[in-house]
Amino acid sequence: MKYGELTELRAKAIPAASGTVLEVGIGSGLNLPFYSVPGVARLIGVDPSADLLSMARKKIDGVGFPVTLVEQPADRIPLDDQSVDTAVVTWSLCSIQNPVAALGEMRRVLKPGGRLIFIEHGLSPDVRVQSWQNRLTPLWRRLAGGCHLNRKTDDLIRSAGFSIASLEKRYIPGPRPMTYTYSGIATRA
Repeated sequence: MKYGELTELRAKAIPAASGTVLEVGIGSGLNLPFYSVPGVARLIGVDPSADLLSMARKKIDGVGFPVTLVEQPADRIPLDDQSVDTAVVTWSLCSIQNPVAALGEMRRVLKPGGRLIFIEHGLSPDVRVQSWQNRLTPLWRRLAGGCHLNRKTDDLIRSAGFSIASLEKRYIPGPRPMTYTYSGIATRA
């Protein structure tokens, strides 16, 4: 999740985060280099994996703003209502057990006017690719940490009470069942 086109997508999207930022599924901290130092006042990174958070801790020195890392599932974000300016989620909704609940938590902690920045892979509009995504997902989930290839990200975001302000959908290089990508910005509806 750190090479080529994926890095380009991160470099394009993450600098738009500002103020107090919540990153859900911070993992090993691959987004950290792309946050804008003058724009971000504070970053709270949430992830259920102690091992990945340990890797992220090694990357936070010198980022230019305070970073707090919290080992916690995405459906129980330990922050007050309306306490965050920007929420960020990249390549995580596919493996969160209940993505709508997690998105609901992100919406809960966002201030009025707050934004959700997202980059996710998911369900292709191509029926043939969808067929492969549906066939592969049961096995892929077991091999890839619970990752679902067939979640329609824009619908999940809308169903959690967001309005999508901008959305780009496209294939990135690689096998089509794994590379249909949704990226954009959503706001509280």
